[in-house]
Amino acid sequence: MKKAGLTKEELSWMLYDVGNSAFVLVMVTAIMPIFFKDFAAKGLPDAISTANWGFANSAASFFLALLAPVLGVMADYKGYKIKFFAGFMILGLGFTLSLTLVREGQWLGCLLLFVMARVGWAGANIFYDAFIVDVTAGSKEESRMDRVSAAGYAFGYIGSVVPFLVIIGLILTANGDAYLPIPVFQSKLGFAVVAFWWLAFSLPMLKNVKQKFASPVSKASVKDAFSRLFQTFGDIRRHRRAFLFLTAYFFYIDGVDTIISMSTAYGRDLGFSVSLLIGVILFIQIIAFPFALVYGRLAGRFSAKTMLMAGIGVYCVITLMAFLLPEVSGIGLKTALFWTIAFLVGSSMGGIQALSRSFFGRLIPAENSAEFFGFYNIFGKFAAIAGPFLMGVVGTITGHSRWGVLSILILFIAGAWLLSKVDGRRAVV
Repeated sequence: MKKAGLTKEELSWMLYDVGNSAFVLVMVTAIMPIFFKDFAAKGLPDAISTANWGFANSAASFFLALLAPVLGVMADYKGYKIKFFAGFMILGLGFTLSLTLVREGQWLGCLLLFVMARVGWAGANIFYDAFIVDVTAGSKEESRMDRVSAAGYAFGYIGSVVPFLVIIGLILTANGDAYLPIPVFQSKLGFAVVAFWWLAFSLPMLKNVKQKFASPVSKASVKDAFSRLFQTFGDIRRHRRAFLFLTAYFFYIDGVDTIISMSTAYGRDLGFSVSLLIGVILFIQIIAFPFALVYGRLAGRFSAKTMLMAGIGVYCVITLMAFLLPEVSGIGLKTALFWTIAFLVGSSMGGIQALSRSFFGRLIPAENSAEFFGFYNIFGKFAAIAGPFLMGVVGTITGHSRWGVLSILILFIAGAWLLSKVDGRRAVV
């Protein structure tokens, strides 16, 4: 990585992605959804437990979306960004560890603890994302931000595989039959592994990354933060490109986040074994590493906007294939199609997330990065409310999750149409 010409700050910033990606992989995508369905929500019908999992993900996003804008404005004051980052990170770590206390059938308590853990993780990411303008400051290379952002996601994916392998080793060793419910003690031990891994890779970020762009500190910081917030809303025309992109982002990232957070529960509904689901998720993480780097490189050649459109197109195909999956006859063919979907998810998951972050970073004024990334997270979090909630409602009404999957296709189409109207040139304000 040093041979690639990355600075110490860029390396430290990227390492945090290695740490916090373990939370996404284990707590949002892989182990926690199965733990919830097999243990905490034991006795609930599949459609209801899947719907409740969707509602919990929506609740976490809604809570953070209410806090994000004012937190972002306050974090733009000199020295505040790293404090807010650390505070939310500690919140996420504490509630991740608290999930080891959940008992069988305590589905509501489990969801409440999970919601708070996800709020801490996502809250820290507001300020982590905003630091991208600080760590790439001074570079004259137009695509530098794209490459660093993509590298962060790429190494996050491959790095999070290490604790994941430790956890699934514990689970599969304890559970000789892949079709048995997930082993409880080993799952809880895995939650602790995630927390300590996340903490360890946060330390370089806390030590080496500095806030270079900031607003002057005010004596009435909270009052002035709200004033700046209303001023930004009132001056949307000045930042029209940024807000148009955020509208597009709202729609297409909704579909991406829904697939990430609901895919394991959906696969469980279709009857796939725990070992198969874990193998598929591991496969996605591994192939996401090179493909995220490829997206970053291709953005320098074809533009970040072009690669975002390509990623949205891939996700449209994924959605249609997932909808058709329950109708496929024969376990062998169904499993092969599931692996194909996994490959497509891995090929575009990191690229679309990384380039969204860097594309937006070029549209905003650097000195107000936390404020604007607060808006970025508002749109992303409200989107993350809509997708799982929609899938949960449709799944509850129809009695099958596949119809909820189909409903998110319209979100990708709307996002692509709006993105096509965004001018991607760097902000001059």
